[in-house]
Amino acid sequence: MSQKILQACPLPPPLAAKLPSLCQTELLSDAPDQAAFLRERGGEFTVLITTGTQGADKALIDALPNLQAICSLGVGYDAIDLDAVRARGVMLSNTPDVLNDCVADLAIGLLIDVVRGISASDRHVRRGDWPRVGPTMPSTRVSGKRLGMLGMGRVGQVIARRAIGFNMEIRYHTRTAKSELPWQHEPSLIDLAQWCDFLIVACPGSPETFHLVSAEVLKALGPNGYLVNIARGSVVDEQALVAALESGQLGGAGLDVFENEPEVPAPLLSNERVVVLPHVGSATRETRAAMCELVLKNVERFLTKRSLVTPVEL
Repeated sequence: MSQKILQACPLPPPLAAKLPSLCQTELLSDAPDQAAFLRERGGEFTVLITTGTQGADKALIDALPNLQAICSLGVGYDAIDLDAVRARGVMLSNTPDVLNDCVADLAIGLLIDVVRGISASDRHVRRGDWPRVGPTMPSTRVSGKRLGMLGMGRVGQVIARRAIGFNMEIRYHTRTAKSELPWQHEPSLIDLAQWCDFLIVACPGSPETFHLVSAEVLKALGPNGYLVNIARGSVVDEQALVAALESGQLGGAGLDVFENEPEVPAPLLSNERVVVLPHVGSATRETRAAMCELVLKNVERFLTKRSLVTPVEL
């Protein structure tokens, strides 16, 4: 059968503009009645393009009976129903590696911001509080502290290498130790949180990591500890985080991701010890261009060779 591409959602213009040059492409959100569109035309599409946040649920996958490949813009694929993908024998690709540097840069930036109170001090000056009430209170030093990494994959390792430049001692928690790495593996996340000054979340979102950063972990991190999450909002128990911050059990948090994006709990927005960003870890022109190019390469490889450049092992 002829090949056709279905876009699950709007994509960056440079990517969306080039897809039709590979084969006929339709945008699902252009259909006034998406359910009717899928019922009538779902069988036409062999390739689905989506994003890490949009994903593809079982209903969408089931509505595409001739689907052979899903190419996702982003490294995370927790929003894609992997059981449905496996059951159908559909190939899946993501865009790893090209975003490592920018996500790691943001993680370190968030850490410095929340620990040194940069955004809070900026607001202090803009409100006119400096001449009225004086400078802000002294913050906490970043260099020379203990950094705990939850997750030590591609992004986690790049973050850790950057932290070396701040003379940080590093330990990490993963399901299994990585013998090739120079840093100490901590089998217990609670013990890691008790040991470190800063905990950076850099693990994938999945049922296994859901609310892995629990109330107990936050309590172990303590009133002088700081949490940074650049992974997935689902990894952190958001209600427990709010409670820990409001009770003073946690020093502060730098967050690029949330459980119910784009909704952010009001207590996080009003807390001066929290820095919030709109999921922009990979949002630089250079990285987004590289991600789009990798999606195009995956689509082209599939259409011509029935394989993928960066397949996800299922």
